Amino acid sequence: MSSNQIENRNFLSSVNFKFSLNRAPKVAFFSNQVSIPSLTLGVATQPNYLNDIPVPGDKMVFDDFTIKFLVDENLENYMEIQNWMRGLGFPESLQEIYDFQNSNEAFEQPYKSDLNLYSDGTLIGLNSSLRFNFQVKFRSMFPVYLSPLEFDATSTDTEYFTADVTFKYLVYNILDKNGNPLTSQ
Repeated sequence: MSSNQIENRNFLSSVNFKFSLNRAPKVAFFSNQVSIPSLTLGVATQPNYLNDIPVPGDKMVFDDFTIKFLVDENLENYMEIQNWMRGLGFPESLQEIYDFQNSNEAFEQPYKSDLNLYSDGTLIGLNSSLRFNFQVKFRSMFPVYLSPLEFDATSTDTEYFTADVTFKYLVYNILDKNGNPLTSQ
């Protein structure tokens, strides 16, 4: 029997999450801010002699996925992303993509390709008892933006670097802890 009332009266907390990224585990470990991206449904317009009528379209637009992470002092996690991007874009020579392909373990690729360009990621939401509650699975991610690291000798407090990395991806799905699509009860 379906109820119109919410059974669990606990609220989702913004600090109860974990993130994992197959290709960049050091970035994922130090991630301290992520968002489930926005989702937009396209709209078609049905012409009408009085007024055009908006109707639901068929294309979904998934916004970019951005992670903010603490940068370790050896730049290991920062370089995971920078090397991935350099391998995708080969700014100095084609050899960079070959070196990149040979230096990383293979990850499942969405298309029939020998190139090792993408990685899957998972955002795990925890409940109020800090137990696995739901997951957001991102398929075929690749980085498109890595923020700068700005040094400032005039700063009077010790501030630790954070960096933002923005990803494009194929699709994301919100699943329960068993991997089934999450639905309202």
